[in-house]
Amino acid sequence: MENFKPKVRFLVMSDIHYQDEHTIQRDYFEKSLKLAYEYAESDAHYNKVDALFVVGDLANSGTELQMQAFKNSLNKYIKPETDVILSIAKHEYTSEGETAAHEKFSRIFKMQADVHKVINDFHFISLSTTNGDRFDGRKQEFAMKALKVAAKDMPKQPIFFFQHPHIRDTVYGSMAWANDDLTAILMNYPQIVNFSGHSHAPINDPRSIHQRHFTSVGTGTMFYFELDEYDKIYGTVPPAQHPDPKRPHDAAGMLIVEVDEAGRVRILPYDVISEHFFPDEWTIETPWDPSTFIYTDERFHCAVKPYFTQTAGIEITKITQESITFTFDQAQIDKEYVNSYDITVIRQSDNTVARKISIWSEYYYMDMPSQLTQKIDQLESKEEYLISIRANSFWKTSSDTVLAAKFTTI
Repeated sequence: MENFKPKVRFLVMSDIHYQDEHTIQRDYFEKSLKLAYEYAESDAHYNKVDALFVVGDLANSGTELQMQAFKNSLNKYIKPETDVILSIAKHEYTSEGETAAHEKFSRIFKMQADVHKVINDFHFISLSTTNGDRFDGRKQEFAMKALKVAAKDMPKQPIFFFQHPHIRDTVYGSMAWANDDLTAILMNYPQIVNFSGHSHAPINDPRSIHQRHFTSVGTGTMFYFELDEYDKIYGTVPPAQHPDPKRPHDAAGMLIVEVDEAGRVRILPYDVISEHFFPDEWTIETPWDPSTFIYTDERFHCAVKPYFTQTAGIEITKITQESITFTFDQAQIDKEYVNSYDITVIRQSDNTVARKISIWSEYYYMDMPSQLTQKIDQLESKEEYLISIRANSFWKTSSDTVLAAKFTTI
């Protein structure tokens, strides 16, 4: 964005899952605060972090130990300039139920579960869930009243809205980890920029921002990744296959959000593990005008396809009586990332499919590997096979060419 000077800067994260014992998630959260302040202080025009929003599942089960530990982290790292606004959800209710969770939340954090606050002239609304991960009539009434006030006060400025579960059929992850309790309310206000978690979907997935009736943004995770596709050989939680054995295989992402005087919004996904911004910057020039939305479902009509370079290939590293292990070079793409690969094994004796699997590219790592290694089993002994690999984008396009190699089991 040209001539962009922040008027307000805030952090958004979710699904941190503090445990009773000290785990690496605690370190990631504290590190994220330290890095956010360092980033802010490097800005010659505006060096503050005005607010921190954590949209639920800050604790794994909501025990006294977990909630107190989270508060201790805030006490150590949050500066007086920064408002802290937290919401709680199903995981905070797990240990002793919803009533006890709200008592602990109020006592430990000294804040309400539902908040409407003005920060540097912009309106911020945060809701906690009830009945697990739902929003009952009381919550809906709170949202309606707060939005009415905010829109009347500043009709052509963004309204920032926070809750734990996604709004259904919006961002990546909202197929399973969402509800539609608030949809009919929020869709009256296109100026809403809505932040949600719950799914553990990668923060750098281009589908983690979505615009239809309003803008929706997924807040990632600091615990583990889970993805919203159901055809992968290992299920929805990818394995840790990163080639560097010293690198933690956990997820740790946050959003740094900035807004200027004109109401333009800049959203920066950040990888806490590598201490780098992802190569994505989501911008919203006029949040109140749906005709200007660019992160719409029209993106699924994209013609950009992944492709394998001329030097890409497959290296077969192990063959047994019923399996093959191989390493292959990742495909390239001119927009965003390669999402996944479909791998097919053809039995040469009758030219039929012996196995077909799908795997992710591991795009969710900042240092995405240049090669992937995979094992395929359930093959037959002393058979000749042809293996082929086709690359897929996020937008339902696939590579025109495949990587291919023949092999014979022992």
